Amino acid sequence: MGQLVVQQFVTADGFAADANNEFRAYELLDGGTDEFSRSQIEWLKTVDAMVLGASTYRMFAEFWPTPASVDDIIAPALNGLRRYVFSRHLNAAPWGDYPPATIESGDAVQAIRRIKAETPGTVVLWGSLTLSEAFFAAGEVDGVRLVVMPVAIGAGRGAFPPGQDPALLRLLSAKTYDAGLVELEYAVRSGRGD
Repeated sequence: MGQLVVQQFVTADGFAADANNEFRAYELLDGGTDEFSRSQIEWLKTVDAMVLGASTYRMFAEFWPTPASVDDIIAPALNGLRRYVFSRHLNAAPWGDYPPATIESGDAVQAIRRIKAETPGTVVLWGSLTLSEAFFAAGEVDGVRLVVMPVAIGAGRGAFPPGQDPALLRLLSAKTYDAGLVELEYAVRSGRGD
């Protein structure tokens, strides 16, 4: 059975989106991120599938499966993943010249349980904060990878739902990378003593 890992890029002051619910902080980074990208390639070897909400899907589909990503070293690994897009409105989710994403339009929690059951490795969720909140609330998130950027925006939306158990996470590792990135990897406590 697969593990659902939420990977979010967050500002140093803890926001995964700005006050307009958009994510532009990555554009403010100073310097390259080749070291971090190489680490991502290694991690992506353990990932079998990605899940995205409709807005994050649109953002990803505009870049990753296009010629614009040809020089990005993680593009082949990312484009090789199975893709699931959670949306009640999309009828199709093309991915450039690659196979399209599967649309999940029913109950999101039931769908992620099925996807995890059908997936031997990691299922990653990027962005998609509303979807992430639903999966946290249902107890379906197994791990969190926060990539903290040396950027502060002062206000916005956090990576975790309001009212979350403060003892939710157990730190597994902390690594620093180029451009001042810090990646924090956590296991999510199930409440069963783990």
